[in-house]
Amino acid sequence: MVSANLRSFTSYCELALVAIACLALPELACAQASPFQTGANSLVTNVIAIATPFAVLAIMVLAVVAMTGRLSWAWPLGALVGIGVLFGAPQIVAWVRGLFGV
Repeated sequence: MVSANLRSFTSYCELALVAIACLALPELACAQASPFQTGANSLVTNVIAIATPFAVLAIMVLAVVAMTGRLSWAWPLGALVGIGVLFGAPQIVAWVRGLFGV
């Protein structure tokens, strides 16, 4: 009977020590980076790597079409805005987050 009470007391003491350690060292609980943030960064990196050759090709095609005189000038403006938004997306998101204090 005494040994069962002693075991339960020591298990409660161990549990209390673990709880105190967790409360005293909260940075250990957040030591790992967010998996969402890691995946989002990887996705942005891959999209930019894939989009770079397509952006170059789009500019080259628009230049050839402009040289032939068959170009509506809305196309190059749209392409420039799209390329700027695509490659500037991380900076745009950081700017918007800064505006709202997030």
